[in-house]
Amino acid sequence: MQDLQPAISEQDGLTCGVLYVAGGEDYVDLAIQSARSLRDHEPGIAIDLVTDLPENLPAGLFDRVTASYDMHPREKLRAMPASRFERTLYVDSDTLFVAPLGDLFGILDRFECALCHDVRRDWSLIRQGRDHITPYAFPQHNSGVFLYRNSAAMLAFLNDWAERFFADDDIHRDQIILKDLLWESDLRYYVLPPEFNLRRVTMLDAWEPLDAVPTILHSHRFQDHMREQGDEARGDRIATLEALLKVEREALAEEWTKEEALPEAARVWAELRNRSAAK
Repeated sequence: MQDLQPAISEQDGLTCGVLYVAGGEDYVDLAIQSARSLRDHEPGIAIDLVTDLPENLPAGLFDRVTASYDMHPREKLRAMPASRFERTLYVDSDTLFVAPLGDLFGILDRFECALCHDVRRDWSLIRQGRDHITPYAFPQHNSGVFLYRNSAAMLAFLNDWAERFFADDDIHRDQIILKDLLWESDLRYYVLPPEFNLRRVTMLDAWEPLDAVPTILHSHRFQDHMREQGDEARGDRIATLEALLKVEREALAEEWTKEEALPEAARVWAELRNRSAAK
């Protein structure tokens, strides 16, 4: 990787910063959208980007850009241990910030890292590990929002994660190796509440006013405009909470109508939902 901005002494001592890793025009475009939303709420925070398209960036948005012209789809596993910050918040490109980060980095006063549980936990994909079968209550963790500090223990963990992943050609999702490592490790880590990696934005419909402060939205639907849908045109670009809520509400309603595809545990709730809706 080639650092495109010379080291600046006062920046090198920065304690906290946000890291993106984005390869390809579409993902770089998403990273720009996400970083702009972050700037709206945290105008002074340092934001770094690792990318294979440094020439596609708007001036002044990222504090440091590192060029990596031969990027792997999981390049973040190489980039995360190389972060220049003492405390790093790594975020995927398909994210949107809707509130300031507040004292989030303070979690690292006591823990080496912090991240959220993945969703769809009653799905074999999210239960999968390579070397370990774990209890239901220990699912995969989503690695798209990952808070960590620069310590010997944490760097060893990150390097082990990358080494195991890249050594196994049969593994394509980094969360599988991450799940094994967290199960094995004595690393002191914390599970963040969902508002810092809000994968199900429809949770907002159930929360009461004092329940949470939604902060980071993380949704594959931010990629809808990037996907070909059979012979149809790509989906509309989603760039706001309002637009995301609309499509997520529609998708959720549709999910619960697929009774024949529902897992056993969900069928009970589907029946309750249908009875309630019929009243």
